[in-house]
Amino acid sequence: MPKPYQRALTIPPVLGPKRTVIDADGQKHHFYHIVQKEGTGNIVPGLSTPLLTYNGSFPGPTIHVEQGEKISLRMDNLLPLTHPQLGHVLSTSTHLHGSASLPQYDGYASDVTSKGLCKDYEYPNFQPARTLWYHDHAVHTTAQNVYSGLAGHYHMHDPVERDLLPQGQFDVPLTISDAMFAQNGRLAYDDHTRSGLWGDIILVNGVPWPVMKVQRRIYRFRVLNASISRSYNLRLSTGDPVTMVATDGGLMPVAQRVASWRHASAERYEVLIDFSKYRAGQRVELRNASNKNNIDYDYTNRVMAFDVTDAPVDTSGPAARTMPTALASSTAMELKAADSVKTRRMRLKRDGDIWTVDGHTWQEVVDSGYQKVFADPDLGDVEIWEMENSSGGWFHPVHIHLVDFQILSRNGRAPFPYEKGPKDVVYLGEGETVRVLMKFEHHRGRYMIHCHNLPHEDHDMMAQFSVGYKSGDPDPNDPINAAPAHVPTED
Repeated sequence: MPKPYQRALTIPPVLGPKRTVIDADGQKHHFYHIVQKEGTGNIVPGLSTPLLTYNGSFPGPTIHVEQGEKISLRMDNLLPLTHPQLGHVLSTSTHLHGSASLPQYDGYASDVTSKGLCKDYEYPNFQPARTLWYHDHAVHTTAQNVYSGLAGHYHMHDPVERDLLPQGQFDVPLTISDAMFAQNGRLAYDDHTRSGLWGDIILVNGVPWPVMKVQRRIYRFRVLNASISRSYNLRLSTGDPVTMVATDGGLMPVAQRVASWRHASAERYEVLIDFSKYRAGQRVELRNASNKNNIDYDYTNRVMAFDVTDAPVDTSGPAARTMPTALASSTAMELKAADSVKTRRMRLKRDGDIWTVDGHTWQEVVDSGYQKVFADPDLGDVEIWEMENSSGGWFHPVHIHLVDFQILSRNGRAPFPYEKGPKDVVYLGEGETVRVLMKFEHHRGRYMIHCHNLPHEDHDMMAQFSVGYKSGDPDPNDPINAAPAHVPTED
């Protein structure tokens, strides 16, 4: 077993474009290339861990883009035909989580790229600044593929965010995940009969319980929970609050000071921590108090540590010394419940060995020729979706593709303070009923809703909705056929 706080935090490399052109509309258009391939990690002391990687990096390299700059991303599948340990066919589908992409570029689960082929994805980047992430989304094997390493950060910037929040080395991506290992250092996989996988080792940016040296100033941390099942209840060892400034869909209207926050798979929270209040030489830990229905081990109550140094303090850039309060509004947060034209209700539950969204499964979608939808809002409609988890044995992080939403209520009460920003994943806890409000804008087409406890999604808690189309309408943005995978060619 690795020991906590023995290794330094590493920051994934930043991926640059292969080339950049200026489109006819005058906007920059960047062309990127990523290769999915086998790699290795040094996680367990003295042993090598085989991984699935983007460009050989675990986590994958971070992509930075400015609002309004388009990205074309070629994703090559050079993985083995089958997973070296788990044995399933390694077809992949890349989802840029948090992007309002057209359906054919959204990582639709059944839109897979086979070994030796590639797919060209187009990302418009017109939304407000936010922390996105890209990860595998292949039908029925998303959990194993993400667990094996296929995940990375993608940061969209805009002038408002640039002026309000720390940048550069003080804007730190943190990808939290958990894993279990066999004696030979390989990843072990046990999803407890499809209920979930909870590892005994906590990784941050691929390093077990790392330590980061910090200056005595304010830092911004983009915290992504990339665990395939585990949720966290995060807090500082000092008991001091952090300042929450952004949620999945970007800046909150008003910063929130919170002592702890419940953090489900796929959620992104951006927090500011002021290390100027601590003395040089002091260690501040990020700890995990956990939540119901996780499986916890000796050291899963720890995540990482910050060592405060006496190094000269760089106070350049925004929010180095002063916490911002008023931030930015957004379409999702300006919506009112009275704007809604329809309320839909659904229950997330387990039916025998199958997980369902209101009784619907992805197999039903497949059997219908990918036509069955459980909702068909028109483009521009505002709706309330009420999601119920009446089971006591599981929690469900529910992800709705395409849209940002506002959490209206949780069991009839206000959302938690840290949830008062635009979201695309909501923690649906045991016995909870959550109401969310959203506008179906940007694109017509078919998109997914699913649980982001990935063993639940794979078996088979995923359904789809259609925006702006009725059954039988022609669909120029068919998620499988409009932009199929192809044999790689020269860029």
